[in-house]
Amino acid sequence: MARSPRHPAHRDHRRAHRFVAGFFAAALAVIGGVLASEVLRIGGDALERPGVASFYEYADAAVAGDPGTIVKADPLLGAPFAARGWRIMYRSTDLNGDPVVATGVVVVPITPAPPGGRTILSWAHPTTGSARECAPSYGFDPYTGIEGLRALLDRGFAVVATDYTGMGAEGPDSYLIGATEGNNVLDAARAAQHVLGDTVSDRLVLWGHSQGGQAALFAAERATDYAPEFDLEAVAVAAPAANLIDLMSAHLDDISGVTIGSYAFSAYSEIYDEPIDDILTPAAIAIQPQMNELCLLSNIAELHRIGEPVVGDFTTSDPTTTEPWATLLKENSAGSVAFDAPLFIAQGLDDELVVPEDTKDLAEHEASLGIDVTYHEISFATHGTVAYLAIPGLLQWLDRIRVR
Repeated sequence: MARSPRHPAHRDHRRAHRFVAGFFAAALAVIGGVLASEVLRIGGDALERPGVASFYEYADAAVAGDPGTIVKADPLLGAPFAARGWRIMYRSTDLNGDPVVATGVVVVPITPAPPGGRTILSWAHPTTGSARECAPSYGFDPYTGIEGLRALLDRGFAVVATDYTGMGAEGPDSYLIGATEGNNVLDAARAAQHVLGDTVSDRLVLWGHSQGGQAALFAAERATDYAPEFDLEAVAVAAPAANLIDLMSAHLDDISGVTIGSYAFSAYSEIYDEPIDDILTPAAIAIQPQMNELCLLSNIAELHRIGEPVVGDFTTSDPTTTEPWATLLKENSAGSVAFDAPLFIAQGLDDELVVPEDTKDLAEHEASLGIDVTYHEISFATHGTVAYLAIPGLLQWLDRIRVR
């Protein structure tokens, strides 16, 4: 008897079954590879911990040298998936042009660099504290604070992330000192060139969040004079601490003002040689040693416990109208000069630290200087989430302006 042909639907079902099985097998292989990579990265991070403190030590003579040159660079055992990383110490300058060192990390995809080399993206981190242990590169996972790192590596950028001077390695405090932070961001890009050689180009993108937004904006404003060899292609910031007068005014009588102010007024007193008891009350001065030893993200509850008793009794007068503090806050506010690169500004409308209206004012001000500004509001983003939630919009913007 002749065998009846199989029903077409049966054949389609078998093909679909094979496709689904193959798809899930491939997906599981990819997921397994990523998980294995993460296990290796975490294992590498753990192996590095016993000797990590010694990396941040240096001889006084090591400071001498051109800004951006390398004092030391160590390959990291742990690295993000399909990437390589280095912990770096490099030379930079402070607001007075005096030599300093800074530390950070360089991360680059393992894929071949394009002709002409990769574009460098210099990341400026938000407030983490001011003590050495608060430096992002000093942490167990030195990459965790680079917001959007995975997407940026997948796009092909060579990413470098400074800690800022005074964190990680010993040096003068730089918290909300715009010129020093800006120099550190630009010199980090130079350091990346020294580490990566001709696999990177002179093309540069700046990206920063909160304190890092201030740093990125100062770097952009200073780039033409301080680092003219770079082709500054784009500047992006999320909820930037751009106008310090506005920022301080918004938080004079709350715990955020006490926390930020503890870091900032200690730095300003040290760097500008101004007596701190001219602006802080005795109660506020008494808690400074404790506050300044604690890192922000890992010690929020303790910082609040120490700082809440002085809310409302933190400053002796309004620092936004009292000299020399008002002038210092103004000098360290971004927006004094234009720069020749398009600017992306992201702001969360649920941000309770950087007031959305202040960021909108910044966008309008920068546009009035002739800068090509894209202002990107995210309705549900908080101060802590805005940079991550801005990544899709940031990548679309980079595509639109043809930056890779």
